[in-house]
Amino acid sequence: MLLDFEKLTPRDAYAWMVSAITPRPIAWVSTISAGGRTNLAPFSFFQGVCAAPPTLLFTGANDRHGKKKDTILNIEAVPEFVVNLVPYAQAEPMNATSAPLPHGESEFEKFNIATAPSLKVRPPRVAATPVTFECVLDRIVRVGDGPLGANVVFGRIVCAHIAESVLGDDGQIDPAKLDLIGRMGGDFYTRTGGFFTLHRPTGGAALRSV
Repeated sequence: MLLDFEKLTPRDAYAWMVSAITPRPIAWVSTISAGGRTNLAPFSFFQGVCAAPPTLLFTGANDRHGKKKDTILNIEAVPEFVVNLVPYAQAEPMNATSAPLPHGESEFEKFNIATAPSLKVRPPRVAATPVTFECVLDRIVRVGDGPLGANVVFGRIVCAHIAESVLGDDGQIDPAKLDLIGRMGGDFYTRTGGFFTLHRPTGGAALRSV
């Protein structure tokens, strides 16, 4: 099968991309408006960027009418946000916050999601998530326009909150304890598990078949 992406509609291109580019980690992003209203929404186009300075990104696509979502509007007004990682136990609340609510209505309040205060930024954290990154806006890069055009948000991490319950004996995050979920295509999700190890080759060592 061959797909000519230059001939696909944006919606068809999107469907193929989200079905193939998997699993995708989920950034559950909390923001606050200039008027003090909180917002919480999930984004699965999300990744780390670099460690100098510590930076991550997530992409907020325009809605079907080509308008920016509340998350992007809030960050433009108050250039701070929190990325909350999503454990399996919070899958249902996370999914609920993907529902389109009237502009300015808080998902935290609508779906009774408990908050915790952030240390260095104004938006609150999701209290029940094991890892949160407090971020200040670095830049927003526009890619395309209209429906499904993108707003790529780069944030500099200024603080992280790590639950003691997900740490191993070495003081580092134990992936088996983290128990995060990831987005697949359609309504499908995956759960972290079934780990295997590959040691990174060093120097000019040749790859060996096993």
